[in-house]
Amino acid sequence: MTTTLITGANKGLGFETARRLLEAGHTVYAGSRDEERGRRAAERLGARFVLLDVTDDASVTAAARTIEADGGLDVLINNAGIEERDADNRVPGAADTTADSVRAVFETNVFGVVRVTHAFLPLLQKSAAPVIVNVSSGLASLTALSDPASPAHFYPGLAYPASKTAVNMLTVQYAKAFPRIRVNAVEPGFTATDLNGRTGTQTVEEGAEIIVRMARVGVDGPTGGYFSAEGPLPW
Repeated sequence: MTTTLITGANKGLGFETARRLLEAGHTVYAGSRDEERGRRAAERLGARFVLLDVTDDASVTAAARTIEADGGLDVLINNAGIEERDADNRVPGAADTTADSVRAVFETNVFGVVRVTHAFLPLLQKSAAPVIVNVSSGLASLTALSDPASPAHFYPGLAYPASKTAVNMLTVQYAKAFPRIRVNAVEPGFTATDLNGRTGTQTVEEGAEIIVRMARVGVDGPTGGYFSAEGPLPW
C-alpha cells in the first residue's frame, strides 16, 4: 500500500489529485491549513485528514509526527500554493510589486516546499519507492517567459513566476542530493481554480493528470525533471 501526503488538498488540484490517487489504491493524507474545510474534504474523499499549514514550523512538525505514528510515507506532493492578485482579481505588475508581497508568496510557494520536504525526508527515506512531486507552473520556465512567441511571455507578475522558478531549482537540487527518491516538478496547465480566480481554461481533472502520473512513477522513473502532460518542459 502506497501512502501519500498532499498539501493544500481541501480543494482544486489537490482535491482532485487525492481523489484520483485514492481510486488508484493509495492511502491519502489530505493536508489543509483550515481544519474545518480540510476535515470536510477528507470525509468527502474517504481520505485521512491532517492539519498542515506549510508556513508554520509547528504545524508541519506535528503533521510529520502524526503520519510517522501511522506507519510512514511513500509519496509527498507539494501542492499548496498562492498567487498575488488584487481585489479585482488582477495580477500586480512590476511597478506595483513590493518586497513584502514577494515575501508572502515565497513563504508558501518556496519556503513551504522546503519546510515540508525537510520534515518528511526521514519518512520518505525509509520507503521502498519514495517520490516527491512539486507542483510548479508553466510560468516557471525562463525559456517561455523570455520568448515573445510564448503566451507565458505576457504574464505581468513578478512574485508567482519567480517562486515557481525557485521550486524548479529546489527540485533539481533535491533530486541530486537524494538519488533514491524520484523528485520532479510538474506543470498542471492553466487550470480553473481559486488560485487564479477560476480564470483558467482547463478543468481540475485535466490539470491533475500530470500530478497523478508523476506521483505514480516507479523506482526507475525520471527524477530531477520538469514535466507537463505533454512531456518534458524547457527550464
